[in-house]
Amino acid sequence: MAPELLRVEGLSVTFGTEGGRAKVLDGVNLVLQPGEIVGLVGESGCGKTTLARAILGVLPANASVRGRLEFNGLDLLAMPAAEAGTRVRGRAITFVPQDPFGSFSPLFTVGDQIGELMRWKSPEQGSGSARRRRDRERAIAMLRAVQLPDPAGLLRRYPHELSGGQRQRVMIAMALLPEPKLVIADEPTTALDVTIQAQILKLLRELATGHGASVLFTTHDLGTAWEICDRVAVMYAGQEAETAGVAQFFERPAHPYTRALLGSLPQRGRALEGIPGSVPSPFAPPPGCRFHPRCPRASAVCAEVQPGEDRIGPGHAVRCHHPVLEAA
Repeated sequence: MAPELLRVEGLSVTFGTEGGRAKVLDGVNLVLQPGEIVGLVGESGCGKTTLARAILGVLPANASVRGRLEFNGLDLLAMPAAEAGTRVRGRAITFVPQDPFGSFSPLFTVGDQIGELMRWKSPEQGSGSARRRRDRERAIAMLRAVQLPDPAGLLRRYPHELSGGQRQRVMIAMALLPEPKLVIADEPTTALDVTIQAQILKLLRELATGHGASVLFTTHDLGTAWEICDRVAVMYAGQEAETAGVAQFFERPAHPYTRALLGSLPQRGRALEGIPGSVPSPFAPPPGCRFHPRCPRASAVCAEVQPGEDRIGPGHAVRCHHPVLEAA
């Protein structure tokens, strides 16, 4: 088996606020293999985006981080920030945001902004006009690869002159231009029309795998996870509740929360089912299993003892005292 690309071990992130300390991540474990697409799914506030931002190193100053983030053999939390920024972030690890419009400057053309990216993160060697010419050719080829018409003309346009789908395609191109090993995509289709979402997902998967990049894909949409991911990790209240291959995840979910999420999806001939209760506050999470106040299978031990990670099958792990082992 190839060496792991990313290993997250015992990652905890706490934010100091005026209302107290909010523990947004609590001992998260996650592994990505080279060339793999892993989906992070869960309700809003479960910690998906915080985990992505911790890997990117863009948490706010009031964040306290503990644990281990090992990328391609490097412990990112132990590296000086300047070294990680030069060698890893923005080069070996890149980002596709949820809102492409807010990520562009309205004052500069698309070509200017791609040029600034390539000035610092280009995989080309050398400097001067020859490298700038190669970078421009590389950018045009990548814009063509993300199926944008007239890529040379698009470089002269401003972000507001593009549609939402076009801006997101440019963002995917910019994420792939430095030839990264890992692309983090934070709900990249949320702001797009339904008719465009499937095109963007297919494009992201094809281009990432074609360029040998792994993808960490955060989403609250289980259908999206089914379409694009090789494995899925469902998060709840700052912890990973269950991790499995995509087929195993949907056919034989073991955590009661995973089953409740799948049960809440609309189906013909069946009334909608919600999950009773609400996600616990990160300021005062419940003792024991985080899900036990909402869980129909909870027992006394669930309210007292936090479950560890149990392996119940190849590549299938669950944090639960009473996992469901029957097929869905």
